[in-house]
Amino acid sequence: MAEFAQLHYNGQVYELPVVSGSKNEKALDISKLLEQAGVTTFDVGYKNTACTTSDITFIDGDKGILLYRGYPIEQLAKKASFTEVSHLLLYGELPNKQALQTFEDDIKNHTLVNENIKKFLDAYPHNVHPMGVMSACIGSLSSFYPKSLEPNRTPEEVNRTAIRLLAKVPTIAAMTYKKAMGHPYTYPKNNLGYVENFLQMMFGLPTEDYHVNPVMADALDKLLILHADHEQNCSTATVRIVSSS
Repeated sequence: MAEFAQLHYNGQVYELPVVSGSKNEKALDISKLLEQAGVTTFDVGYKNTACTTSDITFIDGDKGILLYRGYPIEQLAKKASFTEVSHLLLYGELPNKQALQTFEDDIKNHTLVNENIKKFLDAYPHNVHPMGVMSACIGSLSSFYPKSLEPNRTPEEVNRTAIRLLAKVPTIAAMTYKKAMGHPYTYPKNNLGYVENFLQMMFGLPTEDYHVNPVMADALDKLLILHADHEQNCSTATVRIVSSS
């Protein structure tokens, strides 16, 4: 049975639908408040407004709860890899062996970035903040793939954009680090795993062979899992608002 809350305003009574979150937390649906009552809400600092529903992530920081698609983060960090968790977040299910292989192969096919990205990096001073460089380079990818900006993209095209980002962000991050260090850029090696490839791009040098430390690789893999999604936090909400407008 639908649940409603009553709003008394200007001598009238309006019923606001009450919606339930994934853990039965309650929220008032005010999407039709302006249409029905002629008023809007005032939420200073955007502190008490949810802009959408999501089945992807649930976070309760006070209780130390983090769920991806219903799976506890402790379970995923112990038993899954970052690419498996990425598949879970994108498609709603953990992959079987064949699906994971296909997913990882798709990522490997897009690890290289256009050589012109180097020109972006070369124009920055060596001591620039890496986040500014990363933002600029990732934003520039849309110029190399203009179809990614089309509003009526097919699900396959949207998926291809997600794969490209998963593949190219480690390459761009490593190039940004190499720029700051004054070192030559290291190209990806697709015979390595996702995390191992990132580490060799970050710390490998042309003067010697780089051997990935398995302890470091495992630690980074878990770190990426923990930060793979942030629910409807500030940055996520900002991107949704800007892109929709």
